[in-house]
Order: sequence, then structure tokens, then C-alpha cells
Amino acid sequence: MNMIASPWSTEVLQGRHIMVVEDDETERLLLATYLQQEGCRVYLAQDGLDALRKAELLNLDLILMDISMPLCDGLDACRRLKAAPRTRGIPVIFLTGAANPKDRVKGLMAGAVDYVSKPFVFDEVRLRLIVHLLARHALAGVGPQQAGRAGSLAARSPASLDSILFQSARQQLIQHLDRSPDLSELAAALGTHGRRLNEAFRKCVGVTVFEYLREERMQQACIRLTDSALNVQQIALALGFSNGANFATAFKDRFGLSPSDFRSGRGAAAPALSPHATGAT
Repeated sequence: MNMIASPWSTEVLQGRHIMVVEDDETERLLLATYLQQEGCRVYLAQDGLDALRKAELLNLDLILMDISMPLCDGLDACRRLKAAPRTRGIPVIFLTGAANPKDRVKGLMAGAVDYVSKPFVFDEVRLRLIVHLLARHALAGVGPQQAGRAGSLAARSPASLDSILFQSARQQLIQHLDRSPDLSELAAALGTHGRRLNEAFRKCVGVTVFEYLREERMQQACIRLTDSALNVQQIALALGFSNGANFATAFKDRFGLSPSDFRSGRGAAAPALSPHATGAT
């Protein structure tokens, strides 16, 4: 498990209320320590029942939850969180060592927005958190500056410029998911250059422009596979892939199952994909 501190600024995580639900004390404390280092307010639960009680009382931004736990496992706890008006809007990311695509489908069907594989890679944990926190606040009409409980990003001029570049580029990317932008052209349209734009993305979300775009496309793919009647080829083209095969490969690399398996697993009996898995539109 890599606990080397990221060299990139992650203001998006500052002050976020995150609950870690994990029956293994070592892993629970390891995640808690890392998240505290990133500026999060961390709450701990040791099983699903403990998580359900605390989630009703706390104002949480996101839950990281193990699947295999005694008393009440992660799948059952997630279903119950999504059924309760007070907690249904909280994004749940599962912590799992399961490599079986069917197990991952069960997690998505229970209402989770994502999963993080064990053993943890903390750069991945950070990125997953940032993507879903940004998506949640964007859907609520709240930008990362206003959403931050630890203070406004605009109070620091370098961070403010990074945030402006990031948000402006992000809107351009989301509006044109059907084509791959040229980095230099995107940067020029924002009055900067490619290297500076990548730097802004790294400081705001810890990844480059194209790494962020890839994740945004994958989240949009989940929404369209769940909520639309478009076939895989149509979705692929709408998200900037040259063909359905390339899209299917990228989707399987990201989620561990094919687009068709994802769609069939989230059939009529399955709950809709949480809106917090989306990117801003």
C-alpha cells in the first residue's frame, strides 16, 4: 500500500466529510490516516449497521465501504442507504478485493457509484474521491470553491487561477465529449498553453487533462448505458471513441466488465445509477 503523499494540491478534498466503513481495523485506520492527511473530516464505522446509524446523524459527502463485513454487509447497507430519504444522495464507493465482474455488477446494482480495489493505491483512492465529489456538487449547482468547508479557493490567487482554468476546460470537454480535443487548441482557447493547463488539472484533481477526460467519458458511459436505448456503437461515437470495440475495451479496463454485461446487469429490476456518478453538464 502506497502512502507517499501526493505532490499535487487537492483542495477539492479539504474539509469533506468522509465515512470509512471497514471491519478490518488495520485497513480502516490506514484509510482514515491517509484521508486526514488530505484534509478530510473522517468518520469510522466497523460494519454496515454501524454505518447506517451514523449516516443518519452525520452530514456526509461520501462513504467508502467494504463489501464483506459481519452483521450487515456492504451490499445490504448500500441498498438501505439508497432507500432512505436522508441518505440516498450520499455517493458510496465500495472497497473490494473481488476481481469477479459479477461481484462488481452486484455493487453497482446495489447503488454504489464506483469501487476501489484492494490492496489500496492511494493515488487511485484520491482520484475516485475527487471525481465523485466534483460530480455531486456540480449537479447541485455548487462549484468546488463554494462547496469547500475549509475555506474559499479564491482566497489564494494561484489556486484560484488553477481552479478557473480547470473549470473552464472541464466545461469545454464535457460539451464536446464526442471528439478528442487537441491539447494546445484547448489551452489556446483559454488563453494559456498545454503544459500550464495540465498543471492546473494536476493541482485541482491530481491528473492530466486527458486522464480526467477518460474518466468523465466512462462515467457518462454508465449513465447512457443505464438511462438510454442507444446501442453500444452509438454510445461509443457519442463519447469520442472511433468504434464500439475500442469503447468496450476501455470500459472493461475501467470497470472490469463489458458495456453489454453492465447494461444487462442493471436491468429493469436494478436501481438506477446514482446521479452522483455523473460529470457536470
